Parts: sequence; C-alpha cells; structure tokens
Amino acid sequence: MGEGDRRRGSPGSVELYLVRHGHAGDPEAWHGPDEKRPLSAKGEGQVSRLAAFLQRAGVRPRAILTSPRLRASQTAAPIGDALGVKVRAEPLLAAGVDLVDLERILSATGDPASLLIVGHDPDFSALAAELTGAETLPLPKGAAARIDANRPLVPGSGVLRWLVPPDLLPDS
Repeated sequence: MGEGDRRRGSPGSVELYLVRHGHAGDPEAWHGPDEKRPLSAKGEGQVSRLAAFLQRAGVRPRAILTSPRLRASQTAAPIGDALGVKVRAEPLLAAGVDLVDLERILSATGDPASLLIVGHDPDFSALAAELTGAETLPLPKGAAARIDANRPLVPGSGVLRWLVPPDLLPDS
C-alpha cells in the first residue's frame, strides 16, 4: 500500500483541498456552451500563483480530481504539474456536488489521506461551510482551502486549516 492509501473499510481522515477554478470572465458575455468557458487572463494569473503557492507550501495530495468543465481543468492542470500529480476528471464535480457525492468520490479514489479537488461555486463554498459547521464560508474564484475531516464526512466535523484567496498570493 502506497503512502496516503488506506485499507478498505477504515477510511480514517482526509486532508481535503478545495480549489475553486480561476476567474473565467463574465458568464453572460460568453456565447458558447458553459462547460467550454475558459479561464480569462486574470484567471490564468491566479492559477499560476496558486500552483506556485501550493508547491512552496509542500502540499502533496494523493490525487487531484477536477470538474470536466474547461475552466476547472485549466485550473487543475498547472497545479498538477507543479505538484507532480496526475489530474483526473471527475464528472460529479461539474455541478451540484454535496457531502454524499464527496464521500463517494473519496471511496472511489481509494480513500486517500489527502485529496485536492477543483470545481465550482456555489458547490465548493457550500461544501466548505457544511464540513466546518460555518454559517457561510465563501471561496473566491482562484482560492484554495484546506479542511481536515474524519470519515465518513459529517456536517460540522471538519477543521478549516487555511483559506487562501488569490489576492494574497504574490506574483511568481
């Protein structure tokens, strides 16, 4: 069993990294299908700074999963490159993901001790709030949060270790 793996039936705890995709412009100004809306130049800069931050911080997820929507996969790819972790698309992260879905994702991924997921709002802000028991916990575009939680995931059982909005990240 590799580092970060667990035996089936004893999922333990998880170091969960929630990353909201970078800025992707005004959705009302986009004329194509929403799932193909790309990152803006601002979003690309956010993602570059976030990837460098995560690398410097020593973040080492066992897996990186992303929504298949373009802006999310464009966010995940540079992070995966910086951390040396292969990125895999997870359709459940495209929209409407909740704690039940997240628990399914964790189980299907082999119950990793550390997982980084890239997705969208309002899902990710709602997940962060529900996991930590906060009334609200907004994740801005291009932000990352680390939440440590026992498994199975239960509302209010997670501990927010940090939340880094993109405006705090220095230019690379």
